[in-house]
Amino acid sequence: MLQSIGRQAQSHGLHVAIIMDGSGRWAKARGVPRIAGHRQGVKAVRSVVSEAPGLGIRTLTLYAFSSDNWHRPVREVEALMELFRAYLMEDADTWVARGIRVSVIGRRDRVPPELVVTARDVEAATERGHLLHLKIAIDYSAREAILSAACHLSRGAEISQEEFSRLLAYVGHAGQSAPDVDLLIRTGGERRLSDFLLWESAYAELLFTERMWPDFGAEDLEAAVREFRSRKRRFGCLPEEASPHQKERGEW
Repeated sequence: MLQSIGRQAQSHGLHVAIIMDGSGRWAKARGVPRIAGHRQGVKAVRSVVSEAPGLGIRTLTLYAFSSDNWHRPVREVEALMELFRAYLMEDADTWVARGIRVSVIGRRDRVPPELVVTARDVEAATERGHLLHLKIAIDYSAREAILSAACHLSRGAEISQEEFSRLLAYVGHAGQSAPDVDLLIRTGGERRLSDFLLWESAYAELLFTERMWPDFGAEDLEAAVREFRSRKRRFGCLPEEASPHQKERGEW
């Protein structure tokens, strides 16, 4: 089990997850509407998506809208939903050309129907992409996903962690594979996970930065991955228990 976890980053490339925080505060500091910060944040998304494959990242999961974000002002929520739809539509051709596969994870029964249709179209158009799997979490809650997966189990059923991970991927990741997170980044200065990929981040390296999301760029992602690679990942074992491939990759 431990060796399989240790091999995951090698076999799937890195899985980097980002909590994109600080766009509203970025806008407030400049005296502009909050949505202006979110629009600037889309530019940051494009930057990291472009940079990710060259850094060995094969799965990039972005926390765009949590289930708790429905409590925000109605106008801001509506603007965000339209911004998500516009981003998917505008970048679809680029993703197809570059071999980027896109999945939208989270609930779909509460988001606007137009966004659901666009998400399905983009997922279908990019399904053959192999360079990078870009996952965009909209109306996502890790607790809700875990609970939903648990509810699919028969009473008294005993399953392995791998089987439960597959079940969680089915209900929480639109049926797509969900490799464990290697590196989780949160921008904006806060230091919490905010109900994001709780199961998948069990052994993730965490990196928190004061930089607001709209200011986060390719060089910041590169620095984060460099910091990640400098850390020693033991997965609960002692150094002398490391396998040869773990030592070779500097995980000890």
